[in-house]
Amino acid sequence: MESPVRGGTRWKRFAVVMVPSVAATAAIGVALSQGALAASFSVSGQDFKVKADRLDGTGFTQYAAVDYGASENGKKASHPVAVNGFKSAKITNLCQSVVTPIPGFGDVTMTLSAGKDAGNPVTATNLYIDLDDLSTTSATFNNINIGQSAGSTNDGKYAGVAPGDRDRVAGDSFAQDADSAVLTGVKQTAWATTAGTFNLSGLHMALASGDKGCY
Repeated sequence: MESPVRGGTRWKRFAVVMVPSVAATAAIGVALSQGALAASFSVSGQDFKVKADRLDGTGFTQYAAVDYGASENGKKASHPVAVNGFKSAKITNLCQSVVTPIPGFGDVTMTLSAGKDAGNPVTATNLYIDLDDLSTTSATFNNINIGQSAGSTNDGKYAGVAPGDRDRVAGDSFAQDADSAVLTGVKQTAWATTAGTFNLSGLHMALASGDKGCY
């Protein structure tokens, strides 16, 4: 299944040096139970946190971009990101949280969790996530290629540049790819995620007052 078009987000190339530590960026993100996103969207201006015990992915691709959206004061803001794609991924013990200020009430944290059973993890196909911070306890990549041109990752073996981004990302831009990756103890801050499918076993949502995120 092809990834949905990301028409509402504006992208442009920016200079960034990506090294193996950046290549460890995990493609995990917002827990979406629907099969595909709408044809267009823009980033909300709020980032969100994601935590997972383990991610097993295939067909990894990473390239640089900029997300545009509203800031908390309503003004237009830009967010340099590393866009990470996986053709498929299995995620164990996924937790996602976002803190939203509610007028007259204060901060409210929405938390989604799924895939707590290692034998029945969260699964995703054609997964793309835009993030600006990532840490893991360990990361192993199989057949990684650092310094690929972005256009060369669109051969069907890797996730490649998201279909909706191909007219905004130069084909000769810096990119990385790998046949597969295993990441453990993942923590990340992200701005947006799209997926062809996102299946969440044991999905649970909770609201709590204050800042009570996944980490």
